Amino acid sequence: MLTDFITANREELIGRTRSRVQKRAAPHATDAEMDRAIPLFLDQLVAKLLPPVSSDDQLIASATMNGAAMSRHGFTIKQVVEGYGDVCQVVTELAIEQDAPISTEDFRALNDCLDTATTEAVAGYQAVRDVARSAAGTERLGFLAHELRNHLYMAMLSYDLLKRGDVGISGSTGAVLGRSLSSLRGLIDRSLAEVRLEGGVRNEEQVSIRDFLEEVELVASFEASARGLGLTVQGANDLVFVNADKQILASALGNLVQNACKFTRPGGHITIQSTVKDDRVLLSVADQCGGLPPGKTEALFEPYHQRGSDRSGLGLGLSISLRAVESSHGALRVENLPGVGCVFTIDLPLSGRPPPRPAGD
Repeated sequence: MLTDFITANREELIGRTRSRVQKRAAPHATDAEMDRAIPLFLDQLVAKLLPPVSSDDQLIASATMNGAAMSRHGFTIKQVVEGYGDVCQVVTELAIEQDAPISTEDFRALNDCLDTATTEAVAGYQAVRDVARSAAGTERLGFLAHELRNHLYMAMLSYDLLKRGDVGISGSTGAVLGRSLSSLRGLIDRSLAEVRLEGGVRNEEQVSIRDFLEEVELVASFEASARGLGLTVQGANDLVFVNADKQILASALGNLVQNACKFTRPGGHITIQSTVKDDRVLLSVADQCGGLPPGKTEALFEPYHQRGSDRSGLGLGLSISLRAVESSHGALRVENLPGVGCVFTIDLPLSGRPPPRPAGD
């Protein structure tokens, strides 16, 4: 019987499965995955196959709990599925090697257990993930409301001082009003872009990079001026095109510009540049933030990650930029220049370039 085979070879099965899991290139196995999932499923198999076989309740409950636990411990859903598959594959291989007298019915039962356990583990995994996403959504909404209220309050206070005539519009109060309005615009733009990305709503069109950068420059110059920073836009005369959702792409580049303005040192300079390389369009934003500490580059695009001492904002800008660029079939990368700053580059496929005009036109 299969139960006798599993019981007699339990340690061998665990050892072989451990070896199999460790050889996976990705996702990487952890000690917790091997110590928890492998022996648990073997025990589930034995419990399910021992008579009397009445229902799958025990297997379902155990697999659901296991999937939920793996979700809470940070495993991927691929690890959940592959973990069960590895155990069953090893059981089958060892049975063949030992020419174990296992009936067709037992092997069918093994596959049935695999299907049931995998399905229920995935369900348990998703249930925990859904709860986490719901909680994250509520937290994010709270952050958004908090930031909107703060910026609106500063804008109203600045406006009140300007209206009374106590200060001039060109002074620091006017600069505060400008930064507050700019921050409000940025929060709204990011929120709209995120809603469209989450809902899969895209309006792809052929976008002229020259016209696009001219629009970006208008907003960026206002933001940079309000913070006392210099701004240069290069390469906007190159008439090339990309296929993208213009609003989503504007949000992606706008987030990079806002981040550059936020973290560039006082009196510093920001450069926005467009270049064409082969069949790619590269839009880069270079700041003078002083560079990133070692090991911090990878974390920049994670949701809610914030760099520097300025904790304003939701920490979602770069995460949204990454998703926005990827939705346009592009890539977003960052180059860290220690002691100088960072260069963020949006890499998009070139969709067209008008033919050169004949000489004399």
